[in-house]
Amino acid sequence: MEFLHDLLWGSASQWGGGVAHSILILGLVIAFGIILGKVKVAGISLGVTGILFVGIAFGHFGMNINEHLLHFMKEFGLILFVYSVGLQVGPGFFSSFKQGGLRLNQLAILVVLFGVMTTIALHFITGLPMTTMVGVMSGAVTNTPGLGAAQSAYQDISGGIDAVDIATGYAVAYPLGVIGAILTLLMLRYILRINKTQEESAVSGGNEKNQVRRISIEISNPSVDGKTIEELRQLLLREFVVSRICTNNGEPKLVKADTVLHCSDRILVVAAPADAEAVAALVGTEIEMNWFDLSKNMISRRVLITKPELNGKRLMDLNIRSAYGVTITRVNRAGIDLMAVGNLQLQLGDRVIVVGPEQAVANVEQRFGNSLKRLRHPNLISIFIGIALGVILGSIAFRFPGIPQPVKLGLAGGPLIIAILIGRFGPYCKMVTYTTVSANLMLREVGISLFLAGVGLGAGENFVPTILNGGYMWILYGALITIIPLVLAGLIGRLCFKINYYTLTGVLSGASTNPPALAFSSEQTTTDAPSIGYATVYPLAMFLRVLAAQLLILTFV
Repeated sequence: MEFLHDLLWGSASQWGGGVAHSILILGLVIAFGIILGKVKVAGISLGVTGILFVGIAFGHFGMNINEHLLHFMKEFGLILFVYSVGLQVGPGFFSSFKQGGLRLNQLAILVVLFGVMTTIALHFITGLPMTTMVGVMSGAVTNTPGLGAAQSAYQDISGGIDAVDIATGYAVAYPLGVIGAILTLLMLRYILRINKTQEESAVSGGNEKNQVRRISIEISNPSVDGKTIEELRQLLLREFVVSRICTNNGEPKLVKADTVLHCSDRILVVAAPADAEAVAALVGTEIEMNWFDLSKNMISRRVLITKPELNGKRLMDLNIRSAYGVTITRVNRAGIDLMAVGNLQLQLGDRVIVVGPEQAVANVEQRFGNSLKRLRHPNLISIFIGIALGVILGSIAFRFPGIPQPVKLGLAGGPLIIAILIGRFGPYCKMVTYTTVSANLMLREVGISLFLAGVGLGAGENFVPTILNGGYMWILYGALITIIPLVLAGLIGRLCFKINYYTLTGVLSGASTNPPALAFSSEQTTTDAPSIGYATVYPLAMFLRVLAAQLLILTFV
């Protein structure tokens, strides 16, 4: 019995026993939390958030771990989670930002603004000190960096004295901040009468609109007659690839940049939808044509790039057309089709569409690798270098006029931004950033599990006493700070901005800096829309949350 007691409640006599105790507690909290999260009531389950509540229960009964180790595991888990999210959405982040990121960030600003206004209103209505309200606000939006910024700001104006109620308000409000955000997202689904099937197909349809099209065109414009492919590209100022050409009812052939076009020639064009339509309108007439039946000597095959030496190489530098006699029509990266233009830089894990004779395509396969086995080996260097750079960025203090205390992105904002940048621009630096979907998911789930376990264990000891001593009202105030901004912004985002529901859930989760809400949102759909929405607004939202917490302390205390 003493042996079990030492394992569950810890033993101070031996360091080894302490390590075994800490690992056992973390393992039990995460395992039981996942089991609890699978339990459904009225069709609703807690999901990964169940870990938080099991952690609170363990902490309440004294089954806790060393506070320094607890803090490390919590922060490290958060870093793993946000970094894996950044790597996942990095390749499509900037394109998604151009397509609607400004509007999404405007919505995130509204969420932060509504939260601050609700906090100030509750401060004057209830008479609670602003230190307490800032702690409640940070917990209600699950913003640990904001909590740290508020504590630091108070210490600076009080001569180094800690405000205990900041941390207590955070701990009390945090659990309902997590579950309140999730319930609000569900409530919005019913208020807005969301059809999940239609929303998911709309997201997929939106992605398809941004992918390339293959159209057949019969040349009929006399001004095009006699021009080469390159001259036509310069004339139209459009990005497109001519995959094959058929002249005088002969067999289709591959084309080069100097291939001459004539009227009545039929060409197969690969381009973005808008560019494809423009090419068809200016060159000739779009026709129906079965190139596969005509191209008896040519095949089309997806080839996987798995050789590290090709990472970051431009298509034009490989001379594929002249060396192998094939044409690359498009490149699929992270589920998005890209135009195979000459200056496109390849990345490990890209899938290129190769068209040409079967033997030539086989030679290209050997050149590119096309070995799934190679991609299964994890690229840990980019992960840990990225985490280190993220911690450095998150620790840099930014000073702004009129604000006495510096502002930091923290251990969540810094790694997320670096991960997005590495995921997008890593190949430019010859950095291999590819991770399989399963590896990324494993990294993300381990991270969020450690983070929630740490938060739950840390809040468990004082959770019940605080509630019994009047802190139950803080839970209500935290719920208001969580729900009111999300409901208002959700209605504005859907009714005014016409944002897809799954993108909206990601935006609201990111604006609340709420990783568990993102994890819940991602479980509801097979698309990456929540993750992309989250990553699009998270950096700005994190900065504004940290800034708001400091300003409230410096202004009202």
